[in-house]
Amino acid sequence: MTENLGRRTLLQAAFAAPVVAGLSTSEAAADQNRTGTRFTIAVMPDTQYLLDEGGSDPEPVRESLRALVQRRREANIVFLAHLGDVTEHGTEREMRTADDVFRTIDGALPYSVLAGNHDVPGRTDDQRGPTPYLSTFGPQRFRRMRTYGGSSPDGYNSFHTISAGGRQWLLLALDWRLSAAGFQWAQQVLDRHKNLPTILTTHELVTADGGSQAVLSQYGQGLWDKLIRRNDQIFLTLNGHYWPSGRTTLTNDHGNPVHLHLTNYQDRYYGGAGMIRFYTFDMVRNVIDVETFSPWLLGRRDRTPLETENSALTGDADRFSVEIDFRRRFAGFAPPVLPRPRPASAVLVRGTVAYWRFDAEGLSDGKAVKPGSVARDLTGNGNDLTVQYLHSSTPDVLTWSQDHHDNQPAHASLTFAGGKQPDRGAILRAGNTAPINSMRFESGYTIETFIRLPAPFEGDHAFMGILSWEGRSGDAGKSSGWSPEEPTCSLNVSGERFLQFVVYPVPVDDDPTSWSHAIPIGRWTHVAVVNDGRRTVMYVDGAKIARNAAAESTGISTLGKPFVIGATQFALRYGHGFYGSVGDTRIVARALRPGEFLTRQ
Repeated sequence: MTENLGRRTLLQAAFAAPVVAGLSTSEAAADQNRTGTRFTIAVMPDTQYLLDEGGSDPEPVRESLRALVQRRREANIVFLAHLGDVTEHGTEREMRTADDVFRTIDGALPYSVLAGNHDVPGRTDDQRGPTPYLSTFGPQRFRRMRTYGGSSPDGYNSFHTISAGGRQWLLLALDWRLSAAGFQWAQQVLDRHKNLPTILTTHELVTADGGSQAVLSQYGQGLWDKLIRRNDQIFLTLNGHYWPSGRTTLTNDHGNPVHLHLTNYQDRYYGGAGMIRFYTFDMVRNVIDVETFSPWLLGRRDRTPLETENSALTGDADRFSVEIDFRRRFAGFAPPVLPRPRPASAVLVRGTVAYWRFDAEGLSDGKAVKPGSVARDLTGNGNDLTVQYLHSSTPDVLTWSQDHHDNQPAHASLTFAGGKQPDRGAILRAGNTAPINSMRFESGYTIETFIRLPAPFEGDHAFMGILSWEGRSGDAGKSSGWSPEEPTCSLNVSGERFLQFVVYPVPVDDDPTSWSHAIPIGRWTHVAVVNDGRRTVMYVDGAKIARNAAAESTGISTLGKPFVIGATQFALRYGHGFYGSVGDTRIVARALRPGEFLTRQ
């Protein structure tokens, strides 16, 4: 394909829904929450200045807890972690107030409350014995919660298991000072839950020096050395105690990052005003979005400038995102359980005219696929594809791999190393008399494939072909398109990594073209082009794209020339071939619904 786009100049459009901390989420976010791919763990740091018998106001804390209950479904809040220093002095009177305040969420939302140095005698560790804190927030308070897993014998340390985002998570709520027995208990909990990603909460761990960059405190260094760095499953730690807030990332003994966050706002207006932090896990985007706000202040009418300033915080340590490839980060202790391969018979739906997959015995990753190798059409319709190298390409231009999309029926793919200057590549080409060459699909069709662009995506690969039918559109009597030299149907990738599906229908002289968004690199993508006999719709990973051609489109003006995977002709000549991987590919002579795609389990 030539690089001169002519009238097919690409138009890019994007939109983003504004997000206001602490306010309502969009319908799209609510929909995603319901699918279980997004969930929120709420965090409340030091509330001691608001629960002080010497004179304070517990209402901001109570209002924040009310807000969590009100928003628990909308934001998919699955847990609240308090980071200690609930009260200023840890007296029975203050703990009675704290008890009353936390009854706001009892039975509505599971939570943990650990001891800070103001809740218990500050010079003691978790072997200190009975305290008003333990009477209020000991094991007896949490036993009825569905997340509660148990406490240490002393009662000052506990753990919870949280089901969210399609998996279970462990949350450790550790005392302000661990004894040797406390460390032993924590390690035993981790050992009993070796496959659970773990969030460790405690009162003191890291401190910040006035900027957003945090460092381990003296006690925190010991906690890091004795527990955190040794246990790969701990990926996130949360603590209060110090201010201002800050964060850092350290590397554990397994070579993986651990994110350590300090959050505390007691130094700010109104003792922190019941500040809440949301950690919203997005399992699709591989990110944890963090936002900090005061529901109490946001709910006030006619806020003063000072109240407005403190209602939602947007500093580097208060509102940020943590990018984390959950699968890769957790692979060492919780490798993903992938769907098993499915036999061809399971995906040969009614109307399937061709189905190719590349699983084979005796091949190893990186093994060259030689010219003359055959990919059988598993429908038995005779649309077998034969490997050909383009121009003077060497064997590394086409190799076999076990890599595949998670939901692909076959657990294998082909890696194409096509490129320009000089043109190189490989194709899988149907025989000259294969039935697929002449089929016109006037009642509709679905073309599906799995592709992966390499990361990094290097070089100029503009308008490389993924699949196509050979021939010239001009020979089919079509002249209104971009060029009579292009084929009658092809799926390509532009220089911006947009998918382009262009087809010349049977009854009209037109070339309806669909354009996707820029597809990602380093990640498998499922592509489906669906035509119902009148119009064509492209789906990427099961989602309909925006820029589908509005023009009517019936059938494909095939010329009886071979169908090909791996490149697109121009002027009856192949230039450069595809650069990336291709997995299972299927063509069905009818429009399929997304629930019928190859990705369906």
